[in-house]
Amino acid sequence: MAKTDAKYVYVFAHGAGAGMHHPFMRRAAEALEARGISAHRFDFPYMQAKKSRPDPPAVAEDAVRKAVAEAARQAPGLPIFAGGKSFGGRMTSQAQAGQPMPGVRGLVFFGFPLHPPGRPGTSRAEHLTSVDVPMLFLQGTRDEFAQLDLLREVVRKLGDRATLHLIEEGDHSFKVPKRTGKTEADVMNELADTFQQWANNV
Repeated sequence: MAKTDAKYVYVFAHGAGAGMHHPFMRRAAEALEARGISAHRFDFPYMQAKKSRPDPPAVAEDAVRKAVAEAARQAPGLPIFAGGKSFGGRMTSQAQAGQPMPGVRGLVFFGFPLHPPGRPGTSRAEHLTSVDVPMLFLQGTRDEFAQLDLLREVVRKLGDRATLHLIEEGDHSFKVPKRTGKTEADVMNELADTFQQWANNV
């Protein structure tokens, strides 16, 4: 349910290996909500059924569409953003590319999974050219699911529709080495602040 003081709603899909109650999902939702972005989390069907194998894309994309529709029903009139962590973000962008979801103003990716670790490529991003709304990529520079030079090129080709914000030394879960001097809270605040500033300008 959207908070009464929310300015935006974010339909927040989880990654492949953990559901909506994973600590990262919870902490990110709390940081966003502190900035007026109500996080609408949901579980994909396979997670609800306690299965380990993610749903086929068509099933996952349908779940995203239903979650967006439910968020719009719960928070009528509020601008909607959608996306998620890793797999969840990719399924959201595929849904938007296939058929734009009503009311969605933009997509936000927490660690877009451009390719499997150790197998660099950009085929997973080909559908992004069909996405008709602005996109924000929040990515760690050490993310093994997104080789940085490849991701930069993907974002460059998308032009004005895409914004890339890098978390220096961050991995796929946005964990950073102690040598950076940054705490987990520092990183989460940077992610949430970036989301808020971007949303305000979309």
